[in-house]
Amino acid sequence: MKFKGGQAWGSLHWSTLTVMAVLIAGLIAAPVLSVFSNVFAAGTGDTWAHLADTVLGEFVLNTVVLCVGVGLGVSSIGVTTAWLTTMLDFPGRRFFEWALVLPLAMPAYVMAYVYTDFLQFVGPLQSWLRELLGWRAGDYWFPDVRTVGGAVAMFMFVLYPYAYMLARTAFLERAGGMLEAGRSLGLGPWACFLRVSLPLARPAVVAGTALALMETLADFGTVSYFGVQTFTTGIYRAWFSLGDRIAAAQLSAALLAFVIVVLALERATRGRARFHNTSRQQGVPLRLRLSTPLGLLAAFSCFMPLLLGFLLPAGLLLQMAFFEGDAQFGPRFVQLARNSFVLAAVTAAIAVLLAVLLGYAARLARSRLPHGLNRIVGLGYAVPGSVIAVGVLIPVTRLDAWIAQWWQAAFGENPGLILTGGIAALVYAYLARFLAVALQTVESSLGKITPSMDDASRSLGFGKWATLRRVHVPILRGSLLTAALLVFVDVMKELPATLVIRPFNFDTLATQAHTLAADERLAEASTAALIIVAVGLLPMFVISRQILKVKRRIE
Repeated sequence: MKFKGGQAWGSLHWSTLTVMAVLIAGLIAAPVLSVFSNVFAAGTGDTWAHLADTVLGEFVLNTVVLCVGVGLGVSSIGVTTAWLTTMLDFPGRRFFEWALVLPLAMPAYVMAYVYTDFLQFVGPLQSWLRELLGWRAGDYWFPDVRTVGGAVAMFMFVLYPYAYMLARTAFLERAGGMLEAGRSLGLGPWACFLRVSLPLARPAVVAGTALALMETLADFGTVSYFGVQTFTTGIYRAWFSLGDRIAAAQLSAALLAFVIVVLALERATRGRARFHNTSRQQGVPLRLRLSTPLGLLAAFSCFMPLLLGFLLPAGLLLQMAFFEGDAQFGPRFVQLARNSFVLAAVTAAIAVLLAVLLGYAARLARSRLPHGLNRIVGLGYAVPGSVIAVGVLIPVTRLDAWIAQWWQAAFGENPGLILTGGIAALVYAYLARFLAVALQTVESSLGKITPSMDDASRSLGFGKWATLRRVHVPILRGSLLTAALLVFVDVMKELPATLVIRPFNFDTLATQAHTLAADERLAEASTAALIIVAVGLLPMFVISRQILKVKRRIE
């Protein structure tokens, strides 16, 4: 049936795509709703009481310490490096502008493995110090990296680019005109930074720090390897060691509460304060050229986070991989790489398809429902992988049990695990976690397409699907590839959900690296870890190009 007239055409779009959007959003939100549905469930036995009496307090304390330490470290490093590369001119500034984002390619758990090997008693650093100074065991004290403080350092140097990127963008886009006004009023460089630039960049800094804290709360590999008891390690233990899914769900809800607190913290601390850029002058003012000593100090301040967060661990990984490496390198390693790449490719393709449908539904709809559904879908990225895993397994195992009972009654044989025993549940968990990444990229690009193009397509007799296929998709091709790349890399690095949901005897590069590192076979873990880091560099180059584009547009 064909409809004539703009109103009917728009209504058809709204009704058809909204139904699809509701179904997709419901499936994506189901894991989190499943976790909350078990918060007050009975049947935990003595598990919850045992956890409360023994380790629950440690979970809370370690989580708070991690959040405070990482938040302070990420914000201080990110703001400092962003200010230096934006407002000052010193040797190497152009290099540091894009290179400072490279630590995001290094998963925190990979860096934890590398630094443990580097800093342990028999590692290169302590061995060199003993040989140089003639020390013996017991003659000196050396900090232990496998502590809460060590975990804070790992997260801090891996995740500071979140604050760096957002703060630098804020300095580039907002600070220029206001700084000129401040200087005309007699404010010095430090006063301008503290009273003008930093308040204007405050929302961006807090947003970047919140992203880093959510990554910290979601981590399993680092805290597990360092022996730091957190909610993530507790969820894994409750599910596998104690076999109590309800206790695991309740711990997941507690961890999710920490995430909600992080997201609400900025609004609570901001109060009624508002920081707006009222100057019409945009762009960055002339950079202050530093003297040689101060310029070298600024370059050193930018080089140290890059060195500790990427250059040193990447170099150590290369050394271990080439000179020692995985003894199973060969058919076994090819199988691991294939598992990782297939999972990442399948998830990325489905995520991009669903993101296009959701974004297009919101674009055409005349109600707020699709927009609200997209915000619900976007919350998945803020939910830790371990929480998603528990939320997926609880309903999927029940569905598997129902299918098995029905199959047995109908055909007289038990089919076993159909969904839980394959990779379908794993891909579902990845989509619930990372669909938000693709959706944000697609929505941003769709918003740049003028509505007049839709009107022109309609006047030529194209329907909604033809318009999407022949008008929007060609324009969005670059953004769709970027969205697929971001999801692909996130899936390659993902560890906690993979450990919990993976089928029996099914490993990926991430689980292989974690298993070998847990067995103290750090050199062998380096090969899989190096591949993960190498793949993670791809979106870093994309992000670096975006940073340079913003710089050229503003300057």
